Amino acid sequence: MNKNQTCPANHLKTNQKMVGLKIIFEYLKNTYPDPKTELHYSTDFQLMVAVILSAQSTDRQVNKVTEKLFKKIKKPNDVIKMWFEKFRNWIKSIWLFNNKAKNIWKLSQILSEKFKIPKTVEWLKKLPGIWEKSAKVIAHVLFDKLVIAVDTHVHRVVNRLWIVKTKNPEQTSKLLEKIVPNKYKVWAHHSLVLFGRYICIARKPKCEMCGLNKICKYYKKITKAAKLQGLQS
Repeated sequence: MNKNQTCPANHLKTNQKMVGLKIIFEYLKNTYPDPKTELHYSTDFQLMVAVILSAQSTDRQVNKVTEKLFKKIKKPNDVIKMWFEKFRNWIKSIWLFNNKAKNIWKLSQILSEKFKIPKTVEWLKKLPGIWEKSAKVIAHVLFDKLVIAVDTHVHRVVNRLWIVKTKNPEQTSKLLEKIVPNKYKVWAHHSLVLFGRYICIARKPKCEMCGLNKICKYYKKITKAAKLQGLQS
């Protein structure tokens, strides 16, 4: 075979992978026709604050805090005008609130001087309290960047479906951005999060009501194990 030619077996696997991706993402599109973040916000700055607060915390916990907090802070200067201790007390029910309060305070000082929120993932990552996943969420929600932020929900879902086979969210994000077509990236992150949050949950996933169980290798694995257990008992 010519060095430049593609192996037929590899070509077949690639085609099968693309067909699988189409089935999965078309199902997600039908299930969540207009997926959005579940974090509540009304200004770009509020979204950044909510995303920082959401690290290792649930959206529900964050929304409970920001429901009152966001009536007082809408832009960076609003945080600076508030005493640091007072601001920290507002978010003290959030996990790691001390570090998050310091990062949001520093972020507010930087943005009040620069006036504009960076639009790229790389520049967003330079800001206090914003790591890669957070940067991708912000870039995707605020600026429609075709990136896929991966949290524990997304990582779990795509590995169960064998879209990827990875060990951590960072690996998953890089691989998804390589293999997922741009037309799906527009809404991939939010739909995968919602699917992982409400159907493909960590414990006792709702496989029976999932429209993807016929192609899901995780479902095949657990049903096979259940049958074996039934034969042995």
